[in-house]
Amino acid sequence: MSREILLLVDALAHEKNVAREVIFTALELALASATKKKHDSGVDIRVEIDHETGEYETFKCWTILPDEEIENPEAEISVENERAEGKANNEVIKDLIPSEEFGRIGAQAAKQVILQKVREAEREQILKDFLAEDEKLISGQIRRMERGNGIIEIGRLDAILPRDQMIPKENLRINDRVRAILTKVDETARGPQLILSRVAPEFLIRLFELEVPEIEEGLLEIMAASRDPGLRSKIAVKANDQRLDPVGTCVGMRGSRVQAVTSELAGERVDIVLWSIEPAQFVINAMAPAEVSSIVVDEDKHSMDLVVAEDQLAQAIGRNGQNIRLASELTGWELNILTEEQSDQKTKEEYTSASQLFIEKLDVDEDVADILVQEGFSSLEEVAYVPIEEMVQIEAFDEETVNELRSRASAVILTAAIAKEEKVSEPAADLLGMDGMDPDTAKLLASKEIVTMEDLAELAVDELIELVKMDEERAKTLIMTARAPWFV
Repeated sequence: MSREILLLVDALAHEKNVAREVIFTALELALASATKKKHDSGVDIRVEIDHETGEYETFKCWTILPDEEIENPEAEISVENERAEGKANNEVIKDLIPSEEFGRIGAQAAKQVILQKVREAEREQILKDFLAEDEKLISGQIRRMERGNGIIEIGRLDAILPRDQMIPKENLRINDRVRAILTKVDETARGPQLILSRVAPEFLIRLFELEVPEIEEGLLEIMAASRDPGLRSKIAVKANDQRLDPVGTCVGMRGSRVQAVTSELAGERVDIVLWSIEPAQFVINAMAPAEVSSIVVDEDKHSMDLVVAEDQLAQAIGRNGQNIRLASELTGWELNILTEEQSDQKTKEEYTSASQLFIEKLDVDEDVADILVQEGFSSLEEVAYVPIEEMVQIEAFDEETVNELRSRASAVILTAAIAKEEKVSEPAADLLGMDGMDPDTAKLLASKEIVTMEDLAELAVDELIELVKMDEERAKTLIMTARAPWFV
């Protein structure tokens, strides 16, 4: 019988293109299932087949558990039982019992178990082979619709195109051929495991790669994309060959290339803009067709104020804010639209605010404050720390004035820092006196509002490590020490 088992395993593995181990596992389950029918219900029967010889053994098994966890006496044994002596929880005790003959069971009796395992393995293998091809842009036929979701046949696989991943207002029907981008592989799903999308920006990029050979050749590169699916989208392109016009290349002769993409996207309008390494220029390009008069960049907030003429305002914003939103997503910057009048008002307010700051904090008159603002200073830190060589170049200031302004600014900054330091809570006596605690760690904890032992006790280990850089073992020890009063 051992030879018959090996022949069956080899035949099924070859026919179904699955690993021999999968067939062996299925046979072990089938043999165990047949053997179990001769014993009480609930018994744990396991079969082990030697993969080299085809010989197999059958065991009746018990899992070692604490008394209070035992629910099935036919398959579980108490840790207190003498047979469990020297063994750990969840360890399995195996007793050899007579094996069911394979010939009596036969391939037909085990067929359901074997075929189930084989189908699962075959499906996994097909999926694995498909993913190995690394195809992102997928084309297939809609086989059926389930609750608005499209089930798409791709070779021997089924994929799902969720309703929210379809382009709004497009009417997909059974037997339609569609393209989509693979966004996720759901290995836990019982049905289609490939999750597709027609609204992801990457779908737009892949369509252009299909239509524009220069992209595959490396002469052209799509740097970013943003979409309002079904309505409008933007892509940023860059030429790696200076002889190419990147925008014109993507548009194609008489718009043929961009029209092919638009047709696939249910009429979605595509703006092709020139990418630039300079963020401000990239934003100006992304705002097309609206014209930007000027830009104010705030690196700290990663935002830009875009000033446009009154007659350009509607176009710059776009319908329902579409143009500014797509430009922001494309460039990765927060963009704010201002008219020239609003810009002037904002500039005036910022000028007044900065000037008032210098008058109050540096104790200078309005003329000196205005000079500082006009020279581009907006904070005390800039006055205190900008290189002295730059400040002495201001015609209205001599070196003595510059040194005095820097000195006053530094003094104000220092005073504010000391005041902030004094507001920091002091660690409580119980925290300071804890075993394993040192003064520096206690003060650092107090600065993070962990003032008492009770505060410390309520922290998790990872929270303490994040607040105060220390190794995990010390963090555990400190927290358990702090929690000790809870268990008294």
